[in-house]
Formats: sequence, structure tokens, C-alpha cells
Amino acid sequence: MSKLLTRLLTISKTANMNALMHPSELAKVIALVATDIGVSRAMSNAFPQMWSKIAPHAEYYSLDVEWFLESSICITTIDVVNLLEFGIGLDEDFLTYLKCLVELHKRRRKYGLILQRQPLPTMVQVSPRALMEYGAGFEPEALASWLTWRKFFYDLDNRSAQETGYLFEPILASAIGGEPKSARERVVRRSADPSKGRQVDCWKVASDGTPLAYELKLRVTIAASGQGRFGEELSFAQDCLDSGVKPILVVLDPTENGKLTGLQAAYKKVGGEAYVGDAAWEHLECEAGPTMAAFIERYVRRPVDTISAFEEVSEGDPSKRNIVLLDLAAKLQGNELTIMLGPHEQRIERHEDQSLADDDESRDDL
Repeated sequence: MSKLLTRLLTISKTANMNALMHPSELAKVIALVATDIGVSRAMSNAFPQMWSKIAPHAEYYSLDVEWFLESSICITTIDVVNLLEFGIGLDEDFLTYLKCLVELHKRRRKYGLILQRQPLPTMVQVSPRALMEYGAGFEPEALASWLTWRKFFYDLDNRSAQETGYLFEPILASAIGGEPKSARERVVRRSADPSKGRQVDCWKVASDGTPLAYELKLRVTIAASGQGRFGEELSFAQDCLDSGVKPILVVLDPTENGKLTGLQAAYKKVGGEAYVGDAAWEHLECEAGPTMAAFIERYVRRPVDTISAFEEVSEGDPSKRNIVLLDLAAKLQGNELTIMLGPHEQRIERHEDQSLADDDESRDDL
């Protein structure tokens, strides 16, 4: 239990960012799980005094981070262990649900810290880019700000993509009863060199004993820069077949293109399966079972669908889509960053951490 508790409480342990959850914060996430899966009454009866301090007053995405961070609540690690043990005894999926929700919460908390600490780029980083726009159109002062804002937003987007990438595959894998496997574990071997393995997004053994290797993707793009990597993706299905494993492709974005069509064909050719768009969501929820299907729907599918709905089909062609963008304004005053989108406003208290400028773990493939 000590090892599990440490893993749950650790938000980040990278060289550039160390952060831990307070026991009261984890206790509130546990209370959310109990509420979501319908065992809140049993938990409140078992821990009446503690429950009054940790019971959520809204769904997760409607709760402000300050509610989780409220420091006046006295909850110890022993209290958290008691809650955990009781919850696990109530529902066989309690711990899996909790691990997935904690992983989501920790990534969101970490990204919140990044918003506060990501340093503005320096002129050394951005001034050479002025050669593309210097002169007519932008006064030098305006261009300096434009280059800085643009690189700053780019850095934040890369961080967001990085955290999403680290979150997306593990929680879906866990939700459907599988787990990621590294290339080192060689559950799928390369046909050209069996001494080498392939990374597997989700490894699962079906009820009939068939080993399954899932490739979980948000989307398949047609970017030319991905040609080499796309060759790797195409060969994955054949490597699975040669390793005695059934490959399954799951792509959440239904947008059709030549690469996606080719990828589906490669999986089906070797006896694998391919699920795209609504069929992908339905397959995941079917494999997950009722409790974890509810998690996928509430915490993954619904937010993605809500945001995606603002993009509309253009000219009656599903391949052409656009979104009406709200007016954007940004202001940095002292330690406060204000982002304004149309009538909406978000304020972020800033405390820059220069070590984050040297963190090169960025991902821009999402």
C-alpha cells in the first residue's frame, strides 16, 4: 500500500519539476470516484466526519483547482489508506477508476504549474526569426512582442501536447484492462530482427486467450514529415502477425485520408481489426465494461466531443472544416498573465522557472 500511495501522490518527479499532492487532495479525488460509481453513501456512512470535508459539490471538470488545494482540511496519509481500502472493498473497479482519474488530475495539475512557470522566450531565441517579417507591416517594437508571444504560446502548446500524449494511452489502456508495453519487453518482435521489440500502446489477453496488441491514436495525419514513421506504423501489423499476436487499431478522429485507409487495410490484411471514430469509442467502452466505460465517456469522450463540436463542415464537404475563432488578446502585467477570448477571460499568476526553458521533452505530434 505504501508503494501505491507514493505513486498516487506524486504529481511530477522530473529533474525540472518536483511536485506532490497533499493527502487531502488525493482524498477528494477518492471521494469523486466514490460519487461517480455510486458508492458515496456507503463511504459517507463509514467516514462521516471526513466525508463532510472531502465530498465534491460538482462534477470533476466543474471544480476549481483551489477546491482541491484547500489547506485547512486536516487529512493524513492514514486517512487516505483507510479510504482506499474501504473503496477497493466496495467495487472491483474502484482502484482502476481511481488510477485513471488520478493520472488525469496529476497531468492537469502539472500543466497548471507549467502555465505558471514556463518562462517567456528570450530575444536570443526569437530575434533571428525577425528576418521573415522585419520592415513593412510591423514596427520593430511590435515585431519583438509578436515573436515573443508566438514562441511562448508555441512552447505552452508543446507542453500541453506532451502531457496529453503521456496521459492518453495509459489511461485508455488501463480502462480496457490492458497495459502499455515497452519495446524492451518484446511482446511484439520486429520481423526483420526478432532480437528487437516494438512498443505497444496496450497489451491485453482476450477472454479466449488471444494476445492483443492495440495501437491507440487520436488521429492519423497526412503530414509528409511523417513518412518514415508511417512506414513503422504500417509494419506493426505484420510484426504482430509474425509474433503470434492480433493487432487492433483504434483511431478516435474519423477524418478519412489515404494514410488512415492504408493503415486500416494493413491491419485487416493480417487478420487484425480497425476501429475509427464512433466505432473506436464504442469498442473501447465495450472492452472497458460498465464502470470504466462510464469513465471513458465522462472524462475523455465528452470533453473531446464538446470541443470538436465547434468545428463545422464547410461547403458540404466533410474533409473541409472550419471554426469561427473568438477574438484573442493577451496581457502580461507584473506576475499576472491575462488571456482574453471574446467575452471570456482567464488570469494566471506567473512565477517563471528558467529550468523549464531547458526541458527538451516537448512533443508536437498530437
